[in-house]
Amino acid sequence: MTDLTGRVALVTGSSSGIGEASARHLADAGALVVINSSSSVEAGEAVSQSLPTESFYHQADISSNVQCQGMVDSVLERFGRLDILVNNAGWTTTVPHGDLDALTDEIFLKTFEVNVYGTWWLTKAAMPHLQKAPDGNVVNITSVAGVRPIGSSIAYSMSKAALNQMTVLLAKSMGPVRVNAVAPGLVATPWTEEWDDLHRSVAEKAPLHRSATPDDIAKAVMALATNSYVTGEVMVVDGGLTQIM
Repeated sequence: MTDLTGRVALVTGSSSGIGEASARHLADAGALVVINSSSSVEAGEAVSQSLPTESFYHQADISSNVQCQGMVDSVLERFGRLDILVNNAGWTTTVPHGDLDALTDEIFLKTFEVNVYGTWWLTKAAMPHLQKAPDGNVVNITSVAGVRPIGSSIAYSMSKAALNQMTVLLAKSMGPVRVNAVAPGLVATPWTEEWDDLHRSVAEKAPLHRSATPDDIAKAVMALATNSYVTGEVMVVDGGLTQIM
């Protein structure tokens, strides 16, 4: 495993699921990790306290530009540097694609405010500090819904497609800071624990016959965060599901 001792990583939406697993992998590699969530304070603090390296929890809603800047400022105040940003925080709600009236303006706007604007604001605030790091890099958690016409809603799919394009554009323009993305398929997290029919369908159709675990996605995050010659990649991690779709 690559030694990340002394490196500082900020992982958004890391009180559970993919974010928590990514934070644990980064800490196991020696990184100092900042945990974040918008509301799950107790869970976020518990994750932070359980990591093997120095860590702290920062509550912030990334859909607020001010709170994004405040979180970066907090990281710099505590650790004096920022090396890795994992943009994992996101939001969705299930809306049938054929029911345009059900996709209200409120749902559409919130989806983009968190998934696109929030990721953009935080990355922009972090970029000057990532540029000072020896291998500053960003890993965006997007979705196979950003590369295929699927997903919990049309707005969600559109937002993840925007993040995939943001990833390659920033990789092209902000080097030597590296910018990559992991695009998971269905992942067994607290968010999807009631989606039994969908998990069953994936297990039946995907070549690997199961949904992903948070650990599967975290390993992909680590691969991109630690390979210093990879940038502009959107790594699909879906058990081969998109191969048969």
